[in-house]
Amino acid sequence: MNLDFTRNRALDFAFPIFLVLVSLGFALVKPSFLGLENIFGMLHAMAPIAIISTGMALIVIMGKLDISLGSIALVSMGVSATLLQSGYGFISSTVIALLVGAILGAVNGFIICILKVNPLIATLGTMLAFRGLGNQITDAHVVVLPDGFRALGNFSLGIIYFDTVICLVLLISVHVLHRRTKFGKVVTAIGNDETTAERVGLPVTRTIFFSFVIAGMLASIGGFFASAQVGAVTSFLGKGLEFTAVAVVVVGGISLFGGRGSILWGVILGSLTFEVIRSGLNYLGANPYFYQLIGGIVIFIAMYAAVIKMGYSANDS
Repeated sequence: MNLDFTRNRALDFAFPIFLVLVSLGFALVKPSFLGLENIFGMLHAMAPIAIISTGMALIVIMGKLDISLGSIALVSMGVSATLLQSGYGFISSTVIALLVGAILGAVNGFIICILKVNPLIATLGTMLAFRGLGNQITDAHVVVLPDGFRALGNFSLGIIYFDTVICLVLLISVHVLHRRTKFGKVVTAIGNDETTAERVGLPVTRTIFFSFVIAGMLASIGGFFASAQVGAVTSFLGKGLEFTAVAVVVVGGISLFGGRGSILWGVILGSLTFEVIRSGLNYLGANPYFYQLIGGIVIFIAMYAAVIKMGYSANDS
């Protein structure tokens, strides 16, 4: 039992050590890689996916998945871009975009909680439906955003970017929601055993519903900053981001089986791991497809480690 516990703890430190070693390896080749400017540049680049992964982490801790988040980002920003072209102001179009994200999250929650459809199947369907809706709204064309959008997406005070600060605030807020509130305790209880949580009278249905609403709103915020960084909304916005978000939470040590993991440190570790690999390979001038290969290997290792940890935990109990 003690040996299993030791192995479990070793696995917890595996990816942080991996991240440090990879960073040092890139720094040996390119010393400027660990310069403050590049570090904050990586934090800036990873902000949108980290925000979306924050919502995914909340869902995964419940032992569920939402693979429609990337499509929600497209729809919400498609609506925002269309409103801007129609003469709406920046604030009103942005608020409406956030409401759209929450509404689409509520649609997922309704299908899962009221219609009792499996979350993976439900969000697979809404992923396709929402993406079709988003392409319909934008006519699958590139919609150029006003200059103010791009200025905000790349705004910084010195080397600290605005979206990095917002990302950190959101991360801490959801982390506190999970760790310090009754709502968060119910989220964890659902992840550990949903049936037992229902039997003891916990508000399971309501918690699942609002978790999907929160994830939808965070997806729209992530989509906002992803679009703002490039200054346009395209049909590719959010495509595959939901799967990247799953990879982020797995690498960050959040169990796909539910009930375990830290949202704050998990999302930071997972997002930073993938961004360090992407940025480092870019520094070295590697083929972009090579990043996909390395990323896939990292995901496989993280999944395998999660299964092993689950086995050790079962033995320990």
